Amino acid sequence: MIKLDNTEVTGWEHAIRGMRNPMNSWDRSDSEYCDMINRCTECHAFNSKRSYCEYTEYANTTSYYYGRNYILGPNDRKLALSLAKSGSVHAKYRRMIVVYVDITAPLYWWKEFDTYKVGTVANSCSTMHKIAEKEFTLDDFSHEYLRVASLQCLKYTIEALNAEREAYIGKALPGLKDDKQCWYNMIQLLPTSYNQKRTVMLNYEVLAGLYPMRKDHKLDEWHLFCDWVRNLPYSDLIIGEEKADAKIDQ
Repeated sequence: MIKLDNTEVTGWEHAIRGMRNPMNSWDRSDSEYCDMINRCTECHAFNSKRSYCEYTEYANTTSYYYGRNYILGPNDRKLALSLAKSGSVHAKYRRMIVVYVDITAPLYWWKEFDTYKVGTVANSCSTMHKIAEKEFTLDDFSHEYLRVASLQCLKYTIEALNAEREAYIGKALPGLKDDKQCWYNMIQLLPTSYNQKRTVMLNYEVLAGLYPMRKDHKLDEWHLFCDWVRNLPYSDLIIGEEKADAKIDQ
């Protein structure tokens, strides 16, 4: 199980301006802001002149947020794609396109995500401090592929976690050494299927390195993550020409 919410992509204007610095070609830049208040008229007409209007695609997607919408013109997009094809050394502008997203995923997925340290920042819900905040339920864990016997084992584990939690918060009978033992029991007993939420900051360069390494991974969570990457604005700057234009032109 994985959920990706509250996606925000920023830095387009700065990235495109910086992209043109090496050749002093700012006069060839043709990207502009679009007032999304008029997206049904002016923005739609503007889109017919430009290759892609990001707000048109995400207007009905509540998990996305945009302020004033920045739209790449044909000249800028052609140069951006050319630099992206030339590799990360030439596509430095991608490091300036920043992505924020809330991700809820099991600990076994986060363990693999944590491989990517450079260019990422994450603030997570604290297991250490808040593990006893609420009663454990089955919905706190990814369990969609568990067979009946394995699911029953998880339920037994949840019962044990809740027993330790009740002892930790003082609802159980006395007799244990101290409450820290109960806390340690919860921490050490907690399965890696436990779902944790983190607010993550990435950039397009990080995603360009991550996507090809994870798009064919055996974990479904990575497939869903890569689906999310493909639906980011101008995702062809990340993944190349793999993304079909059909959806963009609608």
